[in-house]
Amino acid sequence: MTHSVNTSAMPAAVDVASLDLRPSARALELRETLVDFMHTHVFPAEHDYEAYRAQAGAGDSTLPPVVEALKQEARSRELWNLFLPAYSGISQLDYAGLAEITGWSLHLAPEATNGQAPDTGNMELLHLFGTEEQQCRWLEPLKDGTIRSAFSMTEVEVASSDATNIQTTIQRDGDDYVINGRKWWTSGASDPRCKFLIVMGKTDPEAVTHRQQSMVLVPTDTPGVTVVRDVPVFGRHDQHGHCEVVYDNVRVPVSNILGEEGAGFAIAQARLGPGRIHHCMRALGASERALGLMVSRAQSRVAFGKPLAEQGVVQAQIAESRIAIDQARLLCQYASKITDEHGNKAAAPYVSAAKVSVPRVALDVIDRAIQVHGGAGVSDDVPLAAMYGWHRAMRIFDGPDEVHVRTIAKAELRKSAQ
Repeated sequence: MTHSVNTSAMPAAVDVASLDLRPSARALELRETLVDFMHTHVFPAEHDYEAYRAQAGAGDSTLPPVVEALKQEARSRELWNLFLPAYSGISQLDYAGLAEITGWSLHLAPEATNGQAPDTGNMELLHLFGTEEQQCRWLEPLKDGTIRSAFSMTEVEVASSDATNIQTTIQRDGDDYVINGRKWWTSGASDPRCKFLIVMGKTDPEAVTHRQQSMVLVPTDTPGVTVVRDVPVFGRHDQHGHCEVVYDNVRVPVSNILGEEGAGFAIAQARLGPGRIHHCMRALGASERALGLMVSRAQSRVAFGKPLAEQGVVQAQIAESRIAIDQARLLCQYASKITDEHGNKAAAPYVSAAKVSVPRVALDVIDRAIQVHGGAGVSDDVPLAAMYGWHRAMRIFDGPDEVHVRTIAKAELRKSAQ
């Protein structure tokens, strides 16, 4: 039986420009500066950061002073707000390579360059949808790195894989909105510098499904906002927190709406597109660091009379890691290029593919590195255990694997129907 190829499911034409994944000259300059910054300032600061947090205790969310010093140094090197093309002047493809480098030190480098989640996504939303007043009050200090913010969408009681499920209500009352609900995984809410939250809730339960939701800006000191707890990730508390938050008759002015009523779901998708690629590229940076640690350990550790690097099984682990990282990087770069040239909607299937594949690659590489390190790998003497926990969580946040797989499948099925 002969099986024909469904040519309608293939791209109608390949734009050669889309295949040019080379960074710009400016991005190459920034890369050189960023790599030097990582080696001369960020890596040496990791010990001070971890020591401060250990002494302060898991419940303390104050920022280790070394981070502010890193921020000043990054600004002096023009390594600031690189994630937003409107301000940096570089493309998403250019930033993808830089985001990867910041992933070498996930706790320090993103914030040092003002490229940390959830602030980057919130800045993107304020830039795209914020009023002049909202941008002046919230966007400018975020860009300046003097405050932080949080994004409050996921809820305890409903499946967060379907954002239309949310139960938090945002009801109009005269010139105010009144918010009631319970959220969790509100990243950033524990940080004492967090000054506002972007809260997603239902303004019109009777509207069509994807027009029921809206987003409002809520100052953290508004009466009725209660941070219940910081939820640990695999037993670890991040400095900025991933919090459960209760909104009890929280009242904010109608002018705090982001965009317009009913636009919450669409705004959420606009926020998550570039942010997913940023997360993926940082995960590749972590993968590169894990591979580097694996190689170093293999070369320095002797077992059964010879270095681990001469053991065939370890060589295979190193080789498989290199292959997987390079494949995943090309996918992320291509998704970034599509975003630059055709926008978030056209890039969505490619972004979903990256969001599924990259965390898997990162987990595989980190797991191999842990195995090569033996007992040290599961200790806190090396960063691998912490890296593994965070990147396992990546398979859930910003959309679980299953949702992205469905997005990819639907895109393929639509091609076949054409």
